Amino acid sequence: MGRTAILLALIVWLQGCESASPPPPQVTRPDIHLAPDTKVSKGVVPRDSTLEAMLLEQGLQTEVVHTVIDAVKTVFDPRRLRSLQPFSLEQSLDGALRLFEYEIDATSFLRVSSAGGKEEGLRAEVVPIPTTLVPASVTGSIDDDTPSLFQSIEAAGEQPDLAIAMAQIFGGEIDFNTELQPGDRYSVAFERLEREGRRSSYGVITAAEFQNDGRVVRAIRFTPKGGQPGYFDLEGRSLRRFFLRSPLKFEPRVTSGFSARRMHPVLHTARAHRGVDYGAPMGSEVVSVASGRVLSVTSDATNGRMVRVRHASGYISHYLHLSAFASGIRAGAAVEQGQTVGRVGASGLATGAHLHYGLTKNGAFVNPLREHRNMPPGDPVPSSELASFSVEREKALAIFSAANSSASAATLTQ
Repeated sequence: MGRTAILLALIVWLQGCESASPPPPQVTRPDIHLAPDTKVSKGVVPRDSTLEAMLLEQGLQTEVVHTVIDAVKTVFDPRRLRSLQPFSLEQSLDGALRLFEYEIDATSFLRVSSAGGKEEGLRAEVVPIPTTLVPASVTGSIDDDTPSLFQSIEAAGEQPDLAIAMAQIFGGEIDFNTELQPGDRYSVAFERLEREGRRSSYGVITAAEFQNDGRVVRAIRFTPKGGQPGYFDLEGRSLRRFFLRSPLKFEPRVTSGFSARRMHPVLHTARAHRGVDYGAPMGSEVVSVASGRVLSVTSDATNGRMVRVRHASGYISHYLHLSAFASGIRAGAAVEQGQTVGRVGASGLATGAHLHYGLTKNGAFVNPLREHRNMPPGDPVPSSELASFSVEREKALAIFSAANSSASAATLTQ
């Protein structure tokens, strides 16, 4: 064998020895956990809070909060902050703001950020939430397990916002505080907003049906040309009434009616009771029964915290014994029907949490429940629009028919 062949064989042998050598042992070291350099808080806006109060409560320094508000004002009015809307806040351990996000509504959120962690570098912007609109519907009933609309909607897998929207639509026809009965049923078609990275929300209700104590009330959403969207029955009559049936949204009860002579529970003397008492949990929202302008916001030893709202046709509504006034409610302020004016309380001469609701017409107290029932409906669908309305009506009837058939089939299988 030549010298060259011997050298080649030696090289091949050495390479084989190297490949057969065991790999060097792996050294395992414990993970090093670094302490976070930021603090993140998430929650919802407290009731009747302001942006300043909420940020201070989260631990931001006063000067930082003022800088945040100045930045926010360039893109968003802080007075529009709404209770119970989600927010998140990230701040450095030295108290500087890193990121603040607040969900304005179903389609957009407010973002305040600082790349360098210095307050003077804050940037505020309103950011759209990527949203997909999905048609949806749900049916439910009122029974011993779900005696309120809130409970029934939640049992059907939906959020309370849907119950509130239904109550606003039927608020002139059904008092959801006192008129619900076991066996009542409903079906509702609506738009579901599937939102990227966030909980789904609701668009508009397109059609709804409520079977209440033997009667059927239906609502169809329709927008006349050049007009505002509204809800109408099958004949095109508006469901909107001048007054809501109740100044409370859910679950109170009438504890004392309108009377010329009633034994006062605190003074123990017989005197006129010129309104209706609703028993309700402390802090429940009290809403204006009609659009108008706030006449007065007062507090005294007898009526407690009281709001009075002036409406058209000589009416003034009175809301007594409140625990708090709603943000922005002051003399001269305009209010919309269904807008919150205060919260149920026991201020003044009251033995427990309740709302005393009174109504005057041309200066004289009238029975609110009777007056509400006598209110005429709003404007109907214009005759020139009835053909277009009939198309929406047929769509709604198909939805109601399908929902009722499903409910009947479910009952037979039980």
